[in-house]
Amino acid sequence: MNTHTLPDDETMYRALTAKDPEYDGVFFTGVRTTGIFCRSICTAKKPRRENVVFFPSAREALLAGFRPCRVCHPMTTRELFPGAMKAFLAELERNPAVRLSDADLRARGVDPVALRRWFKRNHGLTFQGYLRALRIGAAFGQIAHGESAQEAGFASGWESQSAFAEAFKKLTGASPAAARGKTLVKVTRIASPLGPLLAGATDRGVCLLEFVDRRMLPTQLTRIQGRYGMAPIPGANPHFDELSRELDAYFRGALKEFTVPLDTAGTPFQQRVWDVLRTIPYGTTRSYGAQARAIGMPEAVRAVARANGDNRISIIIPCHRVIGADGKLTGYGGGLWRKQWLLEMERRHA
Repeated sequence: MNTHTLPDDETMYRALTAKDPEYDGVFFTGVRTTGIFCRSICTAKKPRRENVVFFPSAREALLAGFRPCRVCHPMTTRELFPGAMKAFLAELERNPAVRLSDADLRARGVDPVALRRWFKRNHGLTFQGYLRALRIGAAFGQIAHGESAQEAGFASGWESQSAFAEAFKKLTGASPAAARGKTLVKVTRIASPLGPLLAGATDRGVCLLEFVDRRMLPTQLTRIQGRYGMAPIPGANPHFDELSRELDAYFRGALKEFTVPLDTAGTPFQQRVWDVLRTIPYGTTRSYGAQARAIGMPEAVRAVARANGDNRISIIIPCHRVIGADGKLTGYGGGLWRKQWLLEMERRHA
């Protein structure tokens, strides 16, 4: 459940009146007289103050009985990197050692204050923290290709070897010298109609796709660190582009089978369960008992359910298609409201 603190009602109503893009996604507005809910940037006629109620998420508005607005489409994917920021971040990924002042940012069409606010709101870290992560990722790539830790540190913009080693270990949990032979997982956020997703990928493929408000997410990140030997860090990965394209097509009902490569590290039993999950046809469901029979272990219903819960790659490995024996929706880490939305969307397009 989304529990982030909302601004006060008067601030939100002023933002709605001004169609303020800074508040897009921060709150949603339900209009009692029409039964619809909108984003802060909606261009529809401004409702009267006494007729509106504010929600922290689209989910809360839906549960309260409001319908999505057909003007501002509050359930559609929202661009995570608005305007000039998208090209700017691509530039940083190409050259993470670059040093930028506020004047440099403005010359690139990026407002420094909005940039810092955006990173804090969407990623929970500072812009400088993101830059450090990019530089650590670049240094890891150089170490993995045979360069010394010292050479990698200098090439990535650190003038002090000790400062580089400290930052590297703080972010990844491993020293630069111990990083050779390990796998670094890069993570990023991807917008979706159901809220932002945290995606993670190695060179082999996508290894994480979870809704950011899932309670198990910190545990999954810890397990990834244990499995690969290093903590995930923010950054770019070629698989993210393909993943974003396929997710966008999926949510539009235009894609029924994902082809993006996966890196599904797990126990042999978990791998069997996850492989069978991917055989459930789009737009259909299967019970936990049927899942257990499909892997040849009809008595292992509870173990199958646990393996479903341990799935780190939601939607693509479709654990949302598994339901109770009585046909009721049960056990989905992203929330039953999302499970219902996904199943209904797939049935409409099947």
